[in-house]
Amino acid sequence: MHQSTDTAIGLNLLHANQAGADHNRAHFDEWGITCLNVMSSPGAGKTALLEKTLAALSPTLRIAVIEGDMTTELDADRLRQYGVPVIAINTGRSCHLDSRMVAGGIHTLAHEHNPAELDLVVVENVGNLVCPAEFEVGEHAKVALLSVTEGEDKPLKYPVMFREADVLLITKIDLAPYLDVNLAHIEANARQVNPHVTIIPVSAKTGEGLDVWYQWVTSTVRQPLPIAAVH
Repeated sequence: MHQSTDTAIGLNLLHANQAGADHNRAHFDEWGITCLNVMSSPGAGKTALLEKTLAALSPTLRIAVIEGDMTTELDADRLRQYGVPVIAINTGRSCHLDSRMVAGGIHTLAHEHNPAELDLVVVENVGNLVCPAEFEVGEHAKVALLSVTEGEDKPLKYPVMFREADVLLITKIDLAPYLDVNLAHIEANARQVNPHVTIIPVSAKTGEGLDVWYQWVTSTVRQPLPIAAVH
């Protein structure tokens, strides 16, 4: 009985979260904004990737960031240096962003900026390989990062993250020659879980692969539509 009750509670939470995610996505659709949900374990390089992305794409794409972290605005402050709107969300003890938290970020963003002037909203989720993949936030695509320092087996050990991803960035590939790791094995393990995932090896340090990532981002952005009020 206890197990059944826990299962029911979990299903109810996911159902309520999905309803909120659908509501968030409806706002993005009304505004013609594309939303990306960027997920990884702590230290895989999400913020470094976004720094490079903002530097390269913000001159031509109108980008805002919803930055999730448990307790600080350290990452948000790093991204604010690129002159784009950054809304920080501290989750406290929660290991992921959910649709309700992101809805608050959307309302703050819409209050401070005209959504009609945006093309892309990037949600940087809390560093965690498990929970973020189970809670949609209204995104149009999920972006997963896996650094070479984490090992080849992570797609098999944490399959939900990699199964849900539309694109997988294998990060810090500049370190691969110094590690007992094989990029081909990482890709094979990822495709065993998700045969259709787009895989892009990158290095934020050397710039290798970033042009391919930029092209992928640009290809996902939709044409802006007339603004609709947040309600």
